[in-house]
Amino acid sequence: MSKDKKLIKYTNRDFSSIKESLVEYTKRYYPTSFKDFSEASFGSLMLDTVSYVGDVLSFYLDYQVNESFLDTAVEYDNILRMGEQVGYKAPLKGNTFGIITFYILAPVQVDSSAPDLNYLPVLSKGSKLTTSAGQMFALIEDVNFADIKNEVVTATADESGNPTSFAVKAYGKAISGELKTKSVSVGDFKRFLSVKIEDSNISEIISVVDTEGHEYYEVDYLSQDTVFRSVMNKDKHTKDQSPSVIISTTVPRRYTVFSRAGKTFLKFGYGSESSLKNDNVTHPSNVILKMHGRDYDSDTSFDPSKLLETDKFGVAPSNTILTITYRANTTENSNVSSRQLKTISDPVYVWPSGATDTSKIDLVKNGLECTNETPITGDVSAPTVSELRQRINDTFATQNRAVTADDFAAMVYRMPAKYGRIKRAKLIRDHDSFKRNLNLYVLGEDIKGNLATANSVLKNNLKVWINNYKMINDTIDILDPRIINIGINFTAVVNYDQDKFEALQAGISIIEEMFAEKLDIGQPIYIVDIYNQLNNLEEIVDVVGVEIIDKVGGNYSDEAIDLKHHTSADGRILYAPENAVYELKLPNIDIKGTIK
Repeated sequence: MSKDKKLIKYTNRDFSSIKESLVEYTKRYYPTSFKDFSEASFGSLMLDTVSYVGDVLSFYLDYQVNESFLDTAVEYDNILRMGEQVGYKAPLKGNTFGIITFYILAPVQVDSSAPDLNYLPVLSKGSKLTTSAGQMFALIEDVNFADIKNEVVTATADESGNPTSFAVKAYGKAISGELKTKSVSVGDFKRFLSVKIEDSNISEIISVVDTEGHEYYEVDYLSQDTVFRSVMNKDKHTKDQSPSVIISTTVPRRYTVFSRAGKTFLKFGYGSESSLKNDNVTHPSNVILKMHGRDYDSDTSFDPSKLLETDKFGVAPSNTILTITYRANTTENSNVSSRQLKTISDPVYVWPSGATDTSKIDLVKNGLECTNETPITGDVSAPTVSELRQRINDTFATQNRAVTADDFAAMVYRMPAKYGRIKRAKLIRDHDSFKRNLNLYVLGEDIKGNLATANSVLKNNLKVWINNYKMINDTIDILDPRIINIGINFTAVVNYDQDKFEALQAGISIIEEMFAEKLDIGQPIYIVDIYNQLNNLEEIVDVVGVEIIDKVGGNYSDEAIDLKHHTSADGRILYAPENAVYELKLPNIDIKGTIK
């Protein structure tokens, strides 16, 4: 080794090894100028300071490297950004849908035989409903109380038994949230303009319009320049079966939606308004082909910067005011338990032309009531870090089509939040079908974050969504899996120098942490993992036994299975039926321990 080349150890990364190396380095190369290595010396202070800085820099270097890979990243936003690179889009807050039951009191006809049709109104789409918790809903379809399919019963009668009013029962679909409007002033042209909306509970963007009346359309990617629109079918021969017609529309003005740290952003392209009028990039035929009769040759090269002036990634707004209409949930969780949606806060009526008696109109208005006979579901909690990683990997593998079982699950989770969201999904081949029939089991989430069956509206939305990606010869049934609620009992021996109550609480907490993330449909429970987690606690010396019991009825599901039959012979694994999911629903009371 040459005299000017000093020995440096690059493998030392923590405080202790860095300081040890520095002390050795000082003793070797500076033996005459520095001899005092005691902890109280100034030289030792300098070595400690340098070691501290080196340890911190090493930590942040490792942290940044870990955050650069999907498998090791822990920051939620970093994982989302890496997911976007492979096509994963973080969903917004989920809309919830439900079937609402409406009742009105209707006056009778002259002969008291039926309700007076002149006073059976239409409750219009957009009428607002409210729960006791403050969550707002809106009708997404008209409710016609004059429909002959409605159920009609006598509400009140006179002394002779003749009806004086009828109760009419009708149904309508409602969606969570309320419509809001935000105006954003946009200055000079800026490529890839981003507009932030502060509301944290946005479920969908309804429309974006600028001052000049130009409408901007939401697309999956800025390179997507066409969208499908629904227009009214005016053909009297076909409109009964097909009330709307789908048309393809070219949209030079477009945007994508993404979320960051609870905020929603709209991102526009880099085209300017002038690009809609001028074609700045020469067509290939004009560059490659020699036009007949031309007595000169033009330069076949072009300026690459001209590409940035086209509308290929959409026209960005400039020097205008954007009016953004969006739907936002009014509470953090928009799921609603059954019979909790009881208030019609802003009804919108359309009365028949014969409704002229104000007293009868008031009778109908005052008698209007509503309720949800079944739970309203569709909103789920954000996926955990491990769930998010798995969904990103599955999204990359699907390549925007559903062929394998994992593809179907990934497409289910990718359904836009405005149609509702699914908590758990699993595809199983129907073994009883002679054809290639597939059973898709899906679950939602209730207002407390527990697993719940998805309602019919959410399933119908999922059916329409999945049909766009499945193979043409696949037939799919969307079904409810069985929810098996369980409890866990354990017996352990405490360390002699530990408090029994603290040991008990530590054991309960570690099991609760293990089941904090909901299990997948068909996922087994590894009982041996419970043993290992409990044995790793310093408060516990040994685990005598772990027992899993079923919880049925009351606050739990009515589903029950023979747990012993599904437990492996060595007692290490509790297998789940392929159409069932285990859930530790109430960990505070479902986990019990005995400490010896």
